[in-house]
Amino acid sequence: MLTYDSTGFRLDGGPLRILSGAAHYFRTRSEQWPQRLAALRAMGLNTVETYIPWNLHEPAPGAFRRLDELPAFLDEAARQGLWAIVRPGPYICAEWDNGGLPGWLTARVGRRARTGDPRYLAAVDAYLDAVLPAVVERQCDRGGNVLLVQVENEYGSYGSDAGYLRHLADGLLRRGVTVPLFTSDGPQEHLLSAGTVPGVLATVNFGSEPEAAFEVLRRVRPQDPPFCMEFWNGWFDHWGEKHHTRDPEDAADSLRRILAAGGSVNLYMAHGGTNFGTTAGANHADPPFNSTDWADSPYQPSVTSYDYDAPLDERGSPTPKFYALRAVLAEFAAEHPDEARYRSATAPRLPSPAPLLPAGSVDLTSFAPLRYGPAVESPVPPTFEELGLEHGLVRYTFRIPGPRPELPLTVEGLRDRATLWVDGERVAEPARGVAQEPPLVPGGVTVELLVESLGRVNYGPMVGETKGITGGVRHEQQYLHGCRAEPVRLDDLTGLEYHPQRPAAQPCFARGVLTLDCGGDTYLAVPGGRHGHLWVNGFHLGRYDDRGPQRSLYCPEPVLRRGGNEIVLLELGAASPSAVELRTSPDLG
Repeated sequence: MLTYDSTGFRLDGGPLRILSGAAHYFRTRSEQWPQRLAALRAMGLNTVETYIPWNLHEPAPGAFRRLDELPAFLDEAARQGLWAIVRPGPYICAEWDNGGLPGWLTARVGRRARTGDPRYLAAVDAYLDAVLPAVVERQCDRGGNVLLVQVENEYGSYGSDAGYLRHLADGLLRRGVTVPLFTSDGPQEHLLSAGTVPGVLATVNFGSEPEAAFEVLRRVRPQDPPFCMEFWNGWFDHWGEKHHTRDPEDAADSLRRILAAGGSVNLYMAHGGTNFGTTAGANHADPPFNSTDWADSPYQPSVTSYDYDAPLDERGSPTPKFYALRAVLAEFAAEHPDEARYRSATAPRLPSPAPLLPAGSVDLTSFAPLRYGPAVESPVPPTFEELGLEHGLVRYTFRIPGPRPELPLTVEGLRDRATLWVDGERVAEPARGVAQEPPLVPGGVTVELLVESLGRVNYGPMVGETKGITGGVRHEQQYLHGCRAEPVRLDDLTGLEYHPQRPAAQPCFARGVLTLDCGGDTYLAVPGGRHGHLWVNGFHLGRYDDRGPQRSLYCPEPVLRRGGNEIVLLELGAASPSAVELRTSPDLG
């Protein structure tokens, strides 16, 4: 049994310093879990932490899937000698699309998400009913490895509905959680006062100055032990910004000070992994100084890589930061053998990730047109959510009455970028938050807008945003009514009909074949491409974008096979790439 007081944790009566590292089961392939988890144990950690992303497991109301993954991950962690911390949300942030909340739900409840709204809580309760049994069965007081379970996530940075947090905490207890519950918030008193629950362990998240952070926690919760639930030893990236790095020795110094202060710690991240498919989230910068409206602030979509400048890089290879932090953990274990307890007495040798394939190139030789779903006629453009589409593309078609002169055409509430065709001619590429002169368009023409969604905001007031054309399309001051909307799903490419001739003018799927006689990881780049999506053997690697900083997408060994491998590209910019390159580095500069 795990207990705690102001001095620290005790497991089955003996002292325990929790030395944890975050590694999310949903950001790596299951075949890679043994290597990643063994590397955490070899680093000197005794615990692994993971979120549970609700929207991954319930992509449509009541349609639960992939529920076997979390228990399998927890079991593998136990085999590797690690205890576990589980953070089921329902909101997780995590730079994950919509902070883990299902888009279908937030489109219904809007700003009532993360409150005691009955419709929202009904959905939360159904989700917890589905995912918690696997956690309850694996608690440490039942012979398993789960030490702690979180209530919500950084709620003090968002709201003040104490009844909502109480409902979540009581619901976890009612469903059989007997290990300690906890909350995590920033180390400010107003955040802790709103984000904590009476009787529930409070922890803090920070990247530096642990003494000051723990002092705030001590003032608010003198009965709780010091615990940094997210020690930000690196950071995440947005498209169009520089890759974030942190000096390994600086991170090691902060870790040493956390431990010297008597703190338990969770390295966020120990291994970041990848935002495969369309799972990457987004942020909003602070609003401009002359506005209090977050909708006016710059939109910052996150990249596909979740490398995070972590001790283990995106493909699980140790970095200089790994060795710097391992040295600090080894010092602590030598000086405090009574506290640095491990589920397995002997740490494994540091395992190597899969080898890298040599550089190469794959020509794109066959092409398939976009496959549109059933058309929906509507007076105004429906959102993606109204069309039952979590992510992908929607073609919106309007007819401008005529005759009339050329007038500016404006797309209001575009989320997130589009290509505009007028009578079949490509005219413009409007994008969210990008200032552009609206194109002049005459009357009597057909207007098509192919809209692509990027990540939903995962933190702050804009969580729960909808996608598509969320305002309207105006010809000068006049809204265009009478819209035909046709969705394009990107989660299943089976049945596409490929031909040797590339279609003119319109985006299309382009296919090539990579032939392999050995296994290994690789990175795929699209020379000459602007932005789009990549698949390998039907697995959606994610988005690429020439804005950088990420120049190639990680392709893990389990996705590939010996013999022929189907590479599919969907280029959505004004480009026609002819090949996909295999590279030996992630090109995160």
